[in-house]
Amino acid sequence: MDIFFQQIVNGLVQGSIYALVALGYTMVYGIMGLINFAHGEVVMIGTLVTISVASALIKAGMPVALAGMAGLSASVLACMALGWGLERIAYRPLRNAPRLTPLITAIGMSIVLQNLAMMLWGRNYLTFPALLPKIDFEFAGVNFTAIQIIIVLVSAATMAGLLGLIYRTRLGMAMRATAQNPAVASLMGVNINRVIAAAFVIGSALGALAGVMVGTYYEIAHYQMGFMLGLKAFTAAVLGGIGNLAGAMLGGVLLGLIEALGAGYIGDLTGGFLGSHYQDIFAFIVLIVVLMFKPSGLFGEKMGDRA
Repeated sequence: MDIFFQQIVNGLVQGSIYALVALGYTMVYGIMGLINFAHGEVVMIGTLVTISVASALIKAGMPVALAGMAGLSASVLACMALGWGLERIAYRPLRNAPRLTPLITAIGMSIVLQNLAMMLWGRNYLTFPALLPKIDFEFAGVNFTAIQIIIVLVSAATMAGLLGLIYRTRLGMAMRATAQNPAVASLMGVNINRVIAAAFVIGSALGALAGVMVGTYYEIAHYQMGFMLGLKAFTAAVLGGIGNLAGAMLGGVLLGLIEALGAGYIGDLTGGFLGSHYQDIFAFIVLIVVLMFKPSGLFGEKMGDRA
């Protein structure tokens, strides 16, 4: 049972990160019907920007806490600017194009951002600076750290804040109206371009926060780190119902739990044939099963209902 509860803790932490990244996918899809496959690279760039800024400030003698806050702020601003630029340059001119065209563009932007990051930060793995103290706890045989607690709490608070933004503010009302019917929303005075740009900017800011969490948790970063993370977050969004914010959050947590429990027991279930490093297969098994039996996801609406 100790292994079970330990993996539950690990799954909640990983799922919290997936949920934040999945929100970026689901916000854009809910408004535009676009899968922004470059979102994982936005997360990656957020992590690398934090490393550069925080490491430089720590070397200059700034206290670690202040350097970490400065790195996080720089990361959020850089990713927000990147998200705005992607929407304005790559996706807005294709808004009325066939659906396959922006999808291919998104894949192309993902490759461009990967190569740009490789040129700026190199091919080698980078060490993430220790921004938070390493404090260990133990409860009922389960070990967890202060970093894990912070990741879960910050993720929960961020997701609650996003729900408040969407359902309690004028911008959120404009986003929901645009998602429901862009033409009618435009006739009612909603600036569609600003609303869509805001969705990209907010989603990118969440991606930057998730990137800092990934770097803090695993303590390394790489220019290709966003690819697999993005695919898993997309799987989480599909699991919960892409286009549904609550579904993306639940899907991220569920996927994290499935991966963690699978990694903990896959060796026993396969007689040692597969090890914990095969945990990535669970994300795609979940994706296949969901697409086969409930393509709209746990909380997704049918396209006929939306129309």
